[in-house]
Amino acid sequence: MKKTFLPIFIFIIILAAMIPTAALAVDPPEANPGLVPSCEGADCDFSKLMDLVANVIDFTLTKMVVPIAAIMFAYAGFLMVTSAGSTESRSKAKSIFTNTILGLVMAMAAWLIIKLILTILGWDGSWIGF
Repeated sequence: MKKTFLPIFIFIIILAAMIPTAALAVDPPEANPGLVPSCEGADCDFSKLMDLVANVIDFTLTKMVVPIAAIMFAYAGFLMVTSAGSTESRSKAKSIFTNTILGLVMAMAAWLIIKLILTILGWDGSWIGF
């Protein structure tokens, strides 16, 4: 027990030391304005609200759904490779693969349905980033 604790502890320390470096590796504020658009007083209107909605949709689909799906695919692949002939592990990995694909399809279908409805209603769609 004690022999495995030290490498894990060293890995956590190295990872914690690298977090500030990763935090500094972002685009300048001009290139990446952030999730909430800046506005003051009368400048805060309906278009700024729609910009916020567009930013949330973009953030959710690109920065949350795809990385989480990639992590789930990697986890399911790890389970599949390390199953060693166990039918329970294989079926669990297959169900994770299936559920991840279904989740991706549902997220993209929801985005497509919203775009279709807004297009039919005549919205120009500029606030969603199309």
